[in-house]
Amino acid sequence: MTLVKNGSVATNGAQATTAHGAQPKAPVASAPGVNIIGLVKADYKGLESTLCNGCGHDSISSQIITACYELGVKPEHIVKFSGIGCSSKSPAYFMSRSFGFNALHGRMPSVAQGALMANHTLRGLGVSGDGDTGSIGLGQFMHLIRRNLRMVYIIENNGVYGLTKGQFSATADVGQELKHAGRNEFPPIDLCRAAIVADCGFVARSFAGDPKQVVMLLKAALSHRGTAVLDIISPCVTFNNRDDSTKSYTWGKAHDERINDFGFVMSQEEIRVDYAEGETKEVELFDGSKIVLKKLDGSHDPTDKQAALRLLTEAHERQLFITGLLYINNERPNLAETYHLVKPIASYQQDKLRPSRESLQKIISAMY
Repeated sequence: MTLVKNGSVATNGAQATTAHGAQPKAPVASAPGVNIIGLVKADYKGLESTLCNGCGHDSISSQIITACYELGVKPEHIVKFSGIGCSSKSPAYFMSRSFGFNALHGRMPSVAQGALMANHTLRGLGVSGDGDTGSIGLGQFMHLIRRNLRMVYIIENNGVYGLTKGQFSATADVGQELKHAGRNEFPPIDLCRAAIVADCGFVARSFAGDPKQVVMLLKAALSHRGTAVLDIISPCVTFNNRDDSTKSYTWGKAHDERINDFGFVMSQEEIRVDYAEGETKEVELFDGSKIVLKKLDGSHDPTDKQAALRLLTEAHERQLFITGLLYINNERPNLAETYHLVKPIASYQQDKLRPSRESLQKIISAMY
């Protein structure tokens, strides 16, 4: 399989050395403004955005740049995927040195699986929307989670189809009113609940207006062994930013209820926790990095699947905006581990991948 990078075609044969593409135990950068692998932040940027000014999607792109720069992710070890919609334009705005594939509406998971099975040492980073994921792509989304592809799946959730002039999406709140679409009479799909039910091992919700939390969640997600789902409320300033909309900046800032606060510690760093007094929980990821959680109200355990489902059910019934790490399970093997893949398929020569003419002729002859 070939992927497009910077407008040209390149083979995806690079091999990553850690979960997030950084060299293990790399030396600390000596020059100011240079990260652990010797790159500057500008190396992680993309094209200038063409989205509306103030769009939450642009804020998320900025936090992806920050997270990958601070982690020391090698851009060439990332493959960006998207479908169709405003959200799916976002990969053009970050990490221009990475590979990328813009798929059909709702079909991004299938393309991602093909690419990452061809080279399982690369790290997938998918950007989708609530329409792309919750409507036409819902089946693909659930099967991606079921197979546990090693990929960060970001849902830029604004409750509307922004690219086609503001119709309601599957995550729009019942009773929500829009100027051109009228009133929504159907209950929303909670994509975080759907992900947990499908056995996703990393599920989190955040708000584009909280960049610090988004960055920390991205860092943890990039170090997860399988599919990591981040549902990020990302206000559409053109079609869905009324003060009474749960997908608006005003409502999000006023109602954001964090269930935990946390720090991310890379495996090569000394672990130092600087939190106020209160209950904390440390979760070690498969590559040795750690998430240190501080449970703000002392009630939610993100390693308890049933607790996460109860929390989201309560949030749905009371129309609460819960953000933070909802659920994590780092034990389930990812798709490449399930199939015991060792050498990337993309690195094999054609004579190893395709049967010879003689062998095919022998099979055909045997059928007569």
